[in-house]
Amino acid sequence: MTSRGVLVTGSSRGVGRAVAARFAAGGDRVAVHHRDSAALAEQLVANLPGTGHVVVRADLADPEAVRSMVDEAAERLGGLDVLVNNAGVFGAVTGAHPVFDTDFETWRQRWRHTFEVNLFGAANAAWAAARHMRERGGRIVNVSSRGAFRGEPEQPAYGASKAALNAMGQSLAVALAPYGIAVASVAPGFVETDMTNMHLKSERGAAVRAQSPFGRVARPDEVAAAVHWLASPEAEWASGAVLDLNGASYLR
Repeated sequence: MTSRGVLVTGSSRGVGRAVAARFAAGGDRVAVHHRDSAALAEQLVANLPGTGHVVVRADLADPEAVRSMVDEAAERLGGLDVLVNNAGVFGAVTGAHPVFDTDFETWRQRWRHTFEVNLFGAANAAWAAARHMRERGGRIVNVSSRGAFRGEPEQPAYGASKAALNAMGQSLAVALAPYGIAVASVAPGFVETDMTNMHLKSERGAAVRAQSPFGRVARPDEVAAAVHWLASPEAEWASGAVLDLNGASYLR
């Protein structure tokens, strides 16, 4: 496989970091995106195998910043072949908002910010990326969540945003197929990252791990492997798919 230009949003840490490392290990040139983790992003790029990797920055809630960031990544990578919409916000950032325990103004703020990043940010990145892929094809992989299917009563905006992300991906899979652009999604359950460590190390950690019959949560590299495959030439026929990656913790 020839070297490709790959943009991974939210890749300074967690799942995105593992995804960036997986593409770089396969010989691709990676744009590591962050919002406010410049040191972590620069550290990752310095340690990725291969050459041609770059750091780009944008607040995904800012549409113009997203468009400029995608264009910058494409220019500095010498083209854009793969977009991985990994960045997202969850309770640690937005705050829990169960319906009867949240005042109306907070409720509105939680929904607005969650959708600005998890859905609108991804949609704007896809819009911009598709224009760089139109002539030679490409891959867009969205990182969703099992919460899109099972419901998130403490974080309803998160679950809804991921369900909308799945629907967006399937619509784009149909729209972009004539241009050789395949679009697919992965829907992990709990993954062992900085974002989830607060849950895994708490008293409820054992209960979280017990959700899967394997008695554990996913590793970032397991999600990265699935993303990498969905972005491969061999996975074109998976366009439109949403791949569950939750260790049989939620079946549908």
